[in-house]
Amino acid sequence: MAAGDYSGRPPSLNFPGPGPLGNGQPSNSGYSMPTPARRPNPQSEPGGEESAGVAAGTPPNVQNSIQRASAQSAAARGASGATASNVSAASVPGTHSSLASAPPAAAVLVYREPVYNWQATKSTVKERFAFLFNNEVLSDVHFLVGKGMGVQRIPAHRFVLAVGSAVFDAMFNGGMATTSTEIELPDVEPAAFLALLKFLYSDEVQIGPETVMTTLYTAKKYAVPALEAHCVEFLKKNLRADNAFMLLTQARLFDEPQLASLCLENIDKSTGDALAAEGFTDIDLGIVVHSTYGNAFLKCAWQCLCLMTIALSLLSFSLFPLLLCLPFLPSLLPLCLLSFPLLSTPSIFLPSLPPLSDTLVAVLERDTLGVREMCLFVAAVRWAEAEAHRQQLQSTPENKRRVLGKALTLIRFPLMTIEEFAAGPAQSSILTDREVVSLFLHFTVNPKPRVEFIDRPRCCLRGKECSITRFGQVESRWGYSGTSDRIRFSVNRRIFVVGFGLYGSIHGPTDYQVNIQIIHTDSNTVLGQNDTGFSCDGSSNTFRVMFKEPVEILPNVNYTACATLKGPDSHYGTKGMRKVTHESSSTGTKTCFTFCYAAGNNNGTSVEDGQIPEVIFYT
Repeated sequence: MAAGDYSGRPPSLNFPGPGPLGNGQPSNSGYSMPTPARRPNPQSEPGGEESAGVAAGTPPNVQNSIQRASAQSAAARGASGATASNVSAASVPGTHSSLASAPPAAAVLVYREPVYNWQATKSTVKERFAFLFNNEVLSDVHFLVGKGMGVQRIPAHRFVLAVGSAVFDAMFNGGMATTSTEIELPDVEPAAFLALLKFLYSDEVQIGPETVMTTLYTAKKYAVPALEAHCVEFLKKNLRADNAFMLLTQARLFDEPQLASLCLENIDKSTGDALAAEGFTDIDLGIVVHSTYGNAFLKCAWQCLCLMTIALSLLSFSLFPLLLCLPFLPSLLPLCLLSFPLLSTPSIFLPSLPPLSDTLVAVLERDTLGVREMCLFVAAVRWAEAEAHRQQLQSTPENKRRVLGKALTLIRFPLMTIEEFAAGPAQSSILTDREVVSLFLHFTVNPKPRVEFIDRPRCCLRGKECSITRFGQVESRWGYSGTSDRIRFSVNRRIFVVGFGLYGSIHGPTDYQVNIQIIHTDSNTVLGQNDTGFSCDGSSNTFRVMFKEPVEILPNVNYTACATLKGPDSHYGTKGMRKVTHESSSTGTKTCFTFCYAAGNNNGTSVEDGQIPEVIFYT
């Protein structure tokens, strides 16, 4: 029924047009099921044309319906033998006086069929059940869905609901089955509930961008996994960088690991765009059911559902529902008492509850983000400002640090350049003076002091890490005097080099300072470098030293790998190979490295022996 119709009742679904979910309202024909007596039920105008084809006398099922609705005039007209077609035609919007006076926006055609003998017009069980969807015919329960002025009264049939949902089955047929004919659902959106019923009655899926999250919530609440799967598939198809963070929050909240994984992959590929999206600053808020519901309500409602499942399990003497809830028991019981009052007042927001998820932390922990640390810091500060505002705090550096919490420690400040750090984080007052000093020392002095922040480079590449070793044997005593070990190489296909494996000390556990570089040989351009250090254990193994960012290596182009070490004598490699081929175990793709002597100062490293035994890369 369109908004503004004669009944004054809110529309059954928030969709424009002539009721896309079908037979949404009772018919106005003489044989139709009238609405409850507390609402006006306009009837067809008397004096309509009659024709043969319908036996006189109202069938018993229609009489019962009419008696329940106390619509004597409708029964009289039904007994007069008026045909379905003519009476139905008399009820088209615009022919009734009350509809004719309605605003133009309310004059929406509603598909109507006669109640009497409607079964004969449906050739399949699916069609007959679809006809009953949102229809007063044979209905034996009503749901008051929504809250406030948006409450809608939706008819349903217990048998159909129980067949399609274990939750409804327990509600109507379990040990504590309800006998009420009206059930209030303040935590469910009317559009989402109608989408659920549409699926249960006809297997039809009707979801859109505006209703998919509320429908997913409703499908989970009433344990309809097939509809859940349709909702998740819809979200996957509509996943973009600008909504990846919002969907990631909801996927974690609804325990949809596959959707969460796809969101994270999208964020990895388009980190900059995802961080710039408007929804980024809203993560961890759980905006799912409605903007007025609040994140605490949705989590508590879900916990109440789990608690109800446990109770139903005990009452029905079945362990299956209980087994589903066992993983949630530790977090469920402490909050269940908070959940019940919240269900009756869904707009309440409880800031004292723990946050729904740590989505920001989960993202900052990833090694595969394709963005510089300075961009991450700027985005984190923007999120902290929004979070401080939500918590009604002043946007001071102290409050920003407090709301960021663990997320601040996951920003990898050592991967910034000293210029980036000096212009941004060092002047933000979010870091303590001690942290700023230790980071400046990390950038400027050797040996580098340990810092409290992660210095492991992020790699925005997908796939599996690969490596090749160019030596066949390891020997002892390779010295260093400040000269770089250098070796030229080229490859047959495009790769990304992320680091080298280097030999360590022959004198036991030792720390080395090292500068690694990759240089474009022809132009002498430094493509990537890192001034860092590594610790070795005295073994002949190689030790990983990584670049801050992956270095792109193009096929058939000459590059020079350089490593300048400061430390005691180390192991070195011999029996070197000029060509080394790596074959992918999954795809069979071959990556061929060709090594050549690097003229000039190279500390003795050559194709045959020396340092830089290992190249670590992604294809």
